Amino acid sequence: MTIPMTADLGGAAVEGHCAEEFLGVRAAFAAQLASGAELGAAVCVSVDGEPVVDLWGGWADPGRTTAWTRDTIVNVFSVTKTMTALCALLLVDRGELDVHRPVADYWPEFGANGKGGVEVRHLLSHTSGVSGWQPPMGLADLYDAEGAAARLAAQPPWWDPGTASGYHALNYGHLVGEVVRRITGRTLGEFFAAELAGPLGADFHIGTGAEHRSRIATLVPPAEYSFDLAALDQDSILIKTLTTPLLDIAESATPAWQQAEIGAVNGHGNARSVARVQSLVSGGGEVAGRRLLSERTIDLIFREQSNGPDLALLVPLRFGIGYGLPQAETAPEVPDGRVCWWAGFGGSIVVNDLDNRVTFAYTMNRMEPGVIGSPRADAYLRAAFAAVRGERS
Repeated sequence: MTIPMTADLGGAAVEGHCAEEFLGVRAAFAAQLASGAELGAAVCVSVDGEPVVDLWGGWADPGRTTAWTRDTIVNVFSVTKTMTALCALLLVDRGELDVHRPVADYWPEFGANGKGGVEVRHLLSHTSGVSGWQPPMGLADLYDAEGAAARLAAQPPWWDPGTASGYHALNYGHLVGEVVRRITGRTLGEFFAAELAGPLGADFHIGTGAEHRSRIATLVPPAEYSFDLAALDQDSILIKTLTTPLLDIAESATPAWQQAEIGAVNGHGNARSVARVQSLVSGGGEVAGRRLLSERTIDLIFREQSNGPDLALLVPLRFGIGYGLPQAETAPEVPDGRVCWWAGFGGSIVVNDLDNRVTFAYTMNRMEPGVIGSPRADAYLRAAFAAVRGERS
């Protein structure tokens, strides 16, 4: 049974619907909103591509003047990377891209400065050695996707490609997106819209048009966002990756940021649209009877490419091709099994469980400190996968 529900929490309602067996998710969500820990957010759980939980509530702005509605969207930061990865996997499925071939076979300029042996899978798994830009590089320079990609093509790798991961925090979409553009003649955002979002009816955008601006929730930076960069090794992979350029949350509220195609960090959507697209993975390449990927292509995601301390984030991570794989130390609420996932800065997250054909997605505007996950995301994940396992909350 699916239960429609509206609960008033100080003027902002929890709305949507929730299957009875997932009422623990709804309870966790309502508690976080009622406590004030959550400002505005959405949670979706889909099974076989159909949402069994689709909840939203709270406020779209820190002044609490605009309610978070069914159609509110928000910048989900690195959850965008999972959409970018799917674009590449579509080309793999069509025989137009081989993850084991050198990037330079598709993008000849990329072979400069010792990168001739970097393979496409290295880009998709954060092991290419090119995790950021050499300075100088400002945030506005990200908006010129081709120009920013050309700069990456000219750089040497910062470590031996394929030997370790170094999270491609801001440049993942410029790298993978340029490969997509060289093959298709379309930008990453254009390809995603035409081949994934459009066919699947998903309200998710890489390059969000001005017509959607009024629906975008305002991000609230985490209270503990500031830290002493000067105290860190200025030649470390962490500093080189995360500070050139340094992300400014306030920039996410500008039209320039929203409308740019930054396939690593500026996708805009909500939990429902994230779950809709990513159900393509949990469904083994098929959503609502429409097959876009073969099971053979889905299998590529689970070919482990790295497992250990990430050179840029300094936490243990496991990467397959295009997604993170379960890693209990860093993401304890992501279940084990045939599961792939990734999280966005501040707390947004998507988890695909292929064993149970389940996708979990969470998006929000009040950000938490830390790079991966958040206590709120963990609470919803625990409740969702307890229900999947048939446990009572």
